Amino acid sequence: MSHKPVLLKETLDCLGLKPGQTVIDGTLGSAGHASKILEVIGEKGRFIGLDQDPEAIDRCRRILSRWRHVSLHCENFKNLVQVLDDLNISQVDAVIFDVGVSTEQLEDPIRGFSFDRTGPLDMRMNPEMPKSARDLVNDLSKDALEQIFWGYGNERWARRFAEAICRQRRRSRIETTDDLVRTLLEALPFRTARKVRRPGWARRHPATRVFQALRIAVNDELGALEAALPGIWDRLKPGGRLAVISYHSLEDRIVKVQFRSWCADGRARPITKKPIVPTPSERRLNPRSRSAKLRVVEKIK
Repeated sequence: MSHKPVLLKETLDCLGLKPGQTVIDGTLGSAGHASKILEVIGEKGRFIGLDQDPEAIDRCRRILSRWRHVSLHCENFKNLVQVLDDLNISQVDAVIFDVGVSTEQLEDPIRGFSFDRTGPLDMRMNPEMPKSARDLVNDLSKDALEQIFWGYGNERWARRFAEAICRQRRRSRIETTDDLVRTLLEALPFRTARKVRRPGWARRHPATRVFQALRIAVNDELGALEAALPGIWDRLKPGGRLAVISYHSLEDRIVKVQFRSWCADGRARPITKKPIVPTPSERRLNPRSRSAKLRVVEKIK
């Protein structure tokens, strides 16, 4: 599946970009949003792009090579203020964060993000991060694993899965995505396991939420988002806009609470009264967009 930027038109409409502006994309991915942003701000605009995945940076350097005044950085967006300081940029006109995992990451078996791709159990968006999903699964206590599965995945069988993982790793380490999936399936109640193994099973795979929860924990995705929002707000010009696309209820709650706080303090006005979600047509063309929510605020002058 090729990369499709989520809520592209809606995001550009809400940002209200103009030629010559300075814009930040804190989660480049494959430059789906970035390419269209650059078409709007033009050669007189300035674009700063970040992604913590070095493969995404390499990909975007090729895609955006024809544009001048483009600055790309292999950094987590929580470090965005430091990047701006290094560039001597005090204020920007617009910012977008698309905080989901990318199609390229999901489809690369070596990265270990997907339960239906055989590969090492990694899940690090930045391969230089010290701990992978394999480390968490093999080293954390049963209680810690249960807390991750329930807290980040709302997994109904969090305790059962944590216990099964601890039993399995006493026999041998869980090294691959297949190892983890097999362990989870063996932990299911008998009737549920029988249904899952039937051909044509169409419901959510039992490993879905566990893989999601581990990915969030490995990359500290919620902590990064909580840190990034106040930092970039201070660098947004009066009249500037901040857009966030989230894919998980915990991410969306962080964005919603922060945006409401700014609006209540009289520092912002909402551009989106309610979160914008993909149309049925977009969900059909790009099933991975189905949980996306776009929220946008404008900094009051």
